[in-house]
Amino acid sequence: MKPVVFGMSGLCLTADEKAFFKDSEPAGYIIFGRNVESKAQLRALTDELRTLHGRDDVAILIDQEGGRVARMQEPVWPKFPAGEVFDKLYNIAPATAIEAARLNAQAIAESLREVGITVNCLPLLDVRQPDTVDAIGNRAMGSEPMQVAALGRAVIDGQTRGGAVSIVKHMPGHGRAVVDSHMELPKVTASAEELEIDIAPFRALSSAPMGMTAHIVYDAWDAERCASLSPTVIQDIIRGAIGFDGLLFSDDLDMKALKGEVPERARDVVAAGCDIALNCWGRMDEMVGIADLLGEISDISRTRLDRAMASLDEASAPVELADLLSRRDALLAAA
Repeated sequence: MKPVVFGMSGLCLTADEKAFFKDSEPAGYIIFGRNVESKAQLRALTDELRTLHGRDDVAILIDQEGGRVARMQEPVWPKFPAGEVFDKLYNIAPATAIEAARLNAQAIAESLREVGITVNCLPLLDVRQPDTVDAIGNRAMGSEPMQVAALGRAVIDGQTRGGAVSIVKHMPGHGRAVVDSHMELPKVTASAEELEIDIAPFRALSSAPMGMTAHIVYDAWDAERCASLSPTVIQDIIRGAIGFDGLLFSDDLDMKALKGEVPERARDVVAAGCDIALNCWGRMDEMVGIADLLGEISDISRTRLDRAMASLDEASAPVELADLLSRRDALLAAA
């Protein structure tokens, strides 16, 4: 197995993708809008991936946050709110906000379970600052660390109940970035003491099964390398100060915060300490290059992957999506 998650080019696997994926055996796959048309089509695609590897526990990821980050869209699927909705509700009624966030996350997970998706890149634990870049913006669940942690815990719990593994992001915190890492490399100049605010939600939820790094330079920890490429940040801060021992993904390798060819980026994030390189775009030449450069997944990373996917056994029996949405909406309306 290769320590990489690959994207796919379309609504079904091409012959080349089938042959390449079977031969390279990536650690998982990620679904984007280009892979989504209908419930039947999406379920057929995820079933095909499981059949290809002969395993039911293949990690199949998606970014289904709600708000503007949603790969499965109306009218086939419900529209889910962005994190800011629960932030605002928390300021009025904290307990209600926590329960609404849990129900919302469970509803998201139920919609994923129906189509065979097993992992969701949620919750964001980024602590919003006054000048947080719009790329995070209303996706964040607040500007107070313990509020973010409380809502994040509810999201993880809801997704576990609904049959989805959670990925907390963007470790060790994206809230201080004032430029978009999709387009350029953010540089954070805050002191280590100030950054305690940013890592606090991640520390509170350090038992999360999966996490994702930020392509951000933190001067206080490593002024030369972004977190995804920094052994210092990964080992001393994410694994050390935060105490996270789950499966660690890089953020997407194609983002312009990173330099160099994509295969080299994959090699370098794994060498820095990420368990899994995330390659989203389904470009065959890049995927072949990554497979050529990466060795087999390490024993510790495979253990973390297996442990995270085993948490699917904690899922509750399926619940009607409409019931979850109705209960969530009642809480939002009451507040």
